[in-house]
Amino acid sequence: MDWRPSGYMLSTKDLVHAIFDGNSDAGKLLVKATMGEVELFAAPKSWNAILWLITSTLKVDGTPVYSGTKLGELKSSLPIVWRAD
Repeated sequence: MDWRPSGYMLSTKDLVHAIFDGNSDAGKLLVKATMGEVELFAAPKSWNAILWLITSTLKVDGTPVYSGTKLGELKSSLPIVWRAD
């Protein structure tokens, strides 16, 4: 049996805190996941909430800062396993 780090399921609220508040407990877990110390899981619908938040709030002259490609890169760079339960 292979060793695996402890796993944590993030709620949508936790995911928002993890990405936007590095000092929150969820943000600290995200850093630990980056170092391979823990494994993070989140529901795909939570990513939809992050997409909405980013595209609705991060704008320059009324245009979203991130394109679909950049948002896809952001999602794939996060140390999170997206799984529906």
